[in-house]
Amino acid sequence: MKTLGLLRHAKSDWDDPSQRDFDRGLNERGRKGARVIGRHIREHGPEWDLVLASPAARVTATLEGAQLPQAPIYDQRLYLASYDTIIETIEAHAGKGADEAQSVLIVGHNPGLQDVLLELVAPAKENPLFREAVVKFPTAAYAVLECEIDHWSQLKRYCAEVTHFIRPRDLDPALAPKD
Repeated sequence: MKTLGLLRHAKSDWDDPSQRDFDRGLNERGRKGARVIGRHIREHGPEWDLVLASPAARVTATLEGAQLPQAPIYDQRLYLASYDTIIETIEAHAGKGADEAQSVLIVGHNPGLQDVLLELVAPAKENPLFREAVVKFPTAAYAVLECEIDHWSQLKRYCAEVTHFIRPRDLDPALAPKD
């Protein structure tokens, strides 16, 4: 059994429309959301053996705000990555044999993170957490999947179940979107 975590970057700053997408940081709500979700991750586990992240500014700022104890490995392939690229990146970094990570947290972007949920969770394993996450995987959302595999090279379609899903607004109603 392997554990896969998915953390979407927090709410990004759109104040400067001329800024490159890659270079956008977080707005105030995003900075608060990153702190709130980070505290939740630290307090509720699991302890991540490996944290892989997109190097985009909004992802690095999310991780800085979350203050996770594990140092991330930034991989350019995770910037706006597709499902296939996310899986390839996990396999490239997770190790093999006795050194293989048991738990991997991916910090990145949609739609790729949501696509991971859609591809890995079998219809028979869809539960209320899964249904909520696929309706919308908003900024700073965090999901944990238990994968019925022995090695990351076996990470394939329909091998997982969502065991945890939470958004910053679930932890602090002030972070709910403004209608």
